[in-house]
Amino acid sequence: MEQTENRNKHRFSAQYLVRLSVLVAILFFLEISGLGIIKTPGLEFTIMQVPVIIGAITMGPSAGGILGGIFGLISFWECFGRSAFGAILLSIHPVGTFLVCVPTRILMGILCGLIFRILKKLDKTGLWSFGAASLAGALLNTLFFMTTLVVFFYPTDYIQGFVRMLGVANPFGFVLAFVGVQGLLEAIICFLAGAAISKALYHVMHRK
Repeated sequence: MEQTENRNKHRFSAQYLVRLSVLVAILFFLEISGLGIIKTPGLEFTIMQVPVIIGAITMGPSAGGILGGIFGLISFWECFGRSAFGAILLSIHPVGTFLVCVPTRILMGILCGLIFRILKKLDKTGLWSFGAASLAGALLNTLFFMTTLVVFFYPTDYIQGFVRMLGVANPFGFVLAFVGVQGLLEAIICFLAGAAISKALYHVMHRK
């Protein structure tokens, strides 16, 4: 009996690592291919949070935190010359740039997994919890990123240049104007792709 339990635990651990490795590989593929982060003059459009959301929903908050951390480190790496926006932030406040990129994504992944666990208990039909958690992940990613960006960089000449260009009068208006259509598109993509893929994988992984 004990041997069977140990074998099942080992198998679960191996499956967990394999699934996590696949999602990590997808994150690196999105980065290397340039598909994950699309550069614009302002805030960069990204779909890197989709594998994080899928992992958080199908594998739990811990996986979401790990994948979120990798997403964050990739974003921070982009600041070393690959992203004009990130490079300027790094030159102004290196520690602030790290905090904008990394802890925010870790927290997003953890909370996305926790939110799904709560919603799954309430969703008796299994129809809406995947979409709601996916959307929550996208919104949390934007919320945490923009909040830390405002905290560390809003008073700087660089961000104030965007404030004047956008014609806004306060940090809240800046966030709404700066995120704009890009944030809406990210939310839609995460909602559709995250919900569809995570729901399919979840049922396969939890099939008895």
